[in-house]
Amino acid sequence: MGDLISQIVILTQTRLAQRLSYSEELEGMILEVKALPGLGTTIDVILVNGTLHEGDTIIVPGIDGPIVTQIRALLTPQPLKELRIKSQYINHKEIKGAQGVKIAAKDLEKALAGIPLLVAQREDEVEHCKAQVSKFLSDVLKSIHLSDRGVYVQASTLGSLEALLEFLKVSKIPYAGVNIGPVHKKDVMKCSIMLEHDVQYAVILAFDVKIEREAQELADNLGVTIFSADIIYHLFDKFTNYREEQKRKKREEFRSVAVFPCKLRILPQHVYNTRSPIVVGVSIESGVLKEGTPVCVPSKNFIDIGVVTGIEANHKSLEEARKGMEVCIKIESTGDAPKLYGRHFDYTDLIVSKISRTSIDAVKDYFREDLQKSDWQLMIELKKLFQIM
Repeated sequence: MGDLISQIVILTQTRLAQRLSYSEELEGMILEVKALPGLGTTIDVILVNGTLHEGDTIIVPGIDGPIVTQIRALLTPQPLKELRIKSQYINHKEIKGAQGVKIAAKDLEKALAGIPLLVAQREDEVEHCKAQVSKFLSDVLKSIHLSDRGVYVQASTLGSLEALLEFLKVSKIPYAGVNIGPVHKKDVMKCSIMLEHDVQYAVILAFDVKIEREAQELADNLGVTIFSADIIYHLFDKFTNYREEQKRKKREEFRSVAVFPCKLRILPQHVYNTRSPIVVGVSIESGVLKEGTPVCVPSKNFIDIGVVTGIEANHKSLEEARKGMEVCIKIESTGDAPKLYGRHFDYTDLIVSKISRTSIDAVKDYFREDLQKSDWQLMIELKKLFQIM
């Protein structure tokens, strides 16, 4: 172990010396933006390399674009005190890296954290620095892989945004848009696009950011939902609960549209009523039969028999019957000319659920987990039978 430590020390002092050595080129990262009594809005910065001077012109990233301002004060906490803890600060004329420093300056209210700051040594460098800051933020946001459909994510800093996106990725929650800073009307407008595609994703997840009043009012008018929290898990819980509620509403809305695949055989010894409502015993050959399922006879030019309005077994009502079960069903006619058992069809005919493109889409979107693998195979078989594209 001693030899290993010795080897690490040698490598550090030789091959890594240049990487560990101090550089005069300024390198600093904004950690936090906060307002303090008597100082106004300040930024906490980790100065890695270079030197900051009181009066320097700095360029920091902002919500509405780069902010150009001058350093009014360079502050550090008292010895043995942390920068984030309230205490009397020591004022400096200059600060040399590497250390943390609080910068007081004008117009920092809309500054963004988690992004580097730059110093313009001359006036003609300002525009170049502004372009660099804008490009850095733009490149970072463009590098994030977005989905065609998903939530809109807003965070206070670049670091918190990356943390939230990683959590959403692991949780398999897609995101179609991201931004840093408070939620504004423009963010709501971007998110509202999802109202045309998938309502469950017309949601803004605001992590540790302020929601502007006008943005909230616009969201309420458009139907965009904004969830705000300072803890990622709370934000996740709010969204998952919302999505489950939306899913429940959609299931109720499309319950009458969705048609589940099934094949039935009439049991000739259990024919109780031959005209509407037809009451017969059937054996479920495959698939799942549910109340509300329209049924037809393919061998008789796909004639519509009606809709299954009741399922019973052992004198008990059932909501569904699956493959292998023998149940009694009631079929009510939906047309002007009811079909009769024995005249239009009989026990030798196979009865199937009457599916359509619309019903298949409804099952796929809102009832997918209700079907087993064999049910999907039957759905494909019926799709070919009905020649549905």
